[in-house]
Amino acid sequence: MREHAYFVYILANRSRNTYIGVTNNLQRRIREHKERRNAGYAANYGIDRLVYYELHQYVINALTRETEIKAWRREKKTRLIESVNPSWQDLSQELWIEKADSSASRSE
Repeated sequence: MREHAYFVYILANRSRNTYIGVTNNLQRRIREHKERRNAGYAANYGIDRLVYYELHQYVINALTRETEIKAWRREKKTRLIESVNPSWQDLSQELWIEKADSSASRSE
């Protein structure tokens, strides 16, 4: 049986404006944001740094969580981000580097 993975993610820019979304392919979606493929809020404000993400097995859970986080005040969103990423670093660089490293290890 196929495993499903859905991500709730938060992006930010250097000014800490945030964007919250859901995807089933985090790497692809972050790449789209970084390349500004879709016009809109995130592209207009240069919001392309992955600062937080969660993994969910079911899409309904991910969508419910996205809606919940979007309804929060800024202070609560900030606490959530800083609970795992106090310096608001771009987590996508770590994720893709680790993935590339583990892929290289398996192929050797």
